[in-house]
Amino acid sequence: MPRPLPLFTKALTDSWRSTVAWAVGLTGAIMLYLPLYPSIGGSAQMQQMIDALPQGMTKALNYDQIATGPGYTQATLFGLIGFLLMSMASVGWGAAAVGGDEESGLLELTLAHSVTRVQVVLERALAILVRIVLLAALVFVLVLVLNGPAKLEIDVGHLFGAVLLFAALALLSGTAALFAGALTGRKVYGVAAGAAVAVLGYVFNAVGRQSPDVEWLLNLSPYHWAYGNSPVSNGADWGAVTGLLCISAALVALGTLALQRRDVGV
Repeated sequence: MPRPLPLFTKALTDSWRSTVAWAVGLTGAIMLYLPLYPSIGGSAQMQQMIDALPQGMTKALNYDQIATGPGYTQATLFGLIGFLLMSMASVGWGAAAVGGDEESGLLELTLAHSVTRVQVVLERALAILVRIVLLAALVFVLVLVLNGPAKLEIDVGHLFGAVLLFAALALLSGTAALFAGALTGRKVYGVAAGAAVAVLGYVFNAVGRQSPDVEWLLNLSPYHWAYGNSPVSNGADWGAVTGLLCISAALVALGTLALQRRDVGV
């Protein structure tokens, strides 16, 4: 009897080393940044340092929030180093899912084994989702463990919502990379598309916060959709969660359609 979801299972088993590596990276970032908060956060010295920085830089890096535990966690982990690591992981997985396999010739071999193109895209998208969920769950647990010792005072419900947005934002970059790879058959285009979603989202948010004249850029930033409400401090914007997940689902559907409508080659 054939195994259920064979491509999904293979994608997870083939990538376990990279999943562990990204988990170690996220763990290291959390252990490096969050325990520092009691010695620097909420103090007059910290506020003076923030006030001394150029206002544009402070807003671009979200450092205007770091005087509180939730704001510090939002700015340093979810908004910066964690966002960078999760985006890199998801873009790499998404670009390799179809485009990378096609470049290496493995996609033709896979399709020769009574596997449909729809199955390829959907099962590999599911594998990306599961890996992102595993990493996001790790982040949730580690922040929760450090919440008391690091005196962060983060509401557990708000943390859950922030982690959900964290995962949804990473998934958007990953599905954009998967779609571009399925559309073109090239990994490099997948990397470019996924990176563009992450980088431009961050840049549009940073620039859009500088002046009312360019605030319209915030409407184009998935990063702002996710974090504009400061979810670690204020809880998740569930409309943003739904929107990000729906766009990711649409990109997977478009990737499926794109792969069905073109020839597969090396």
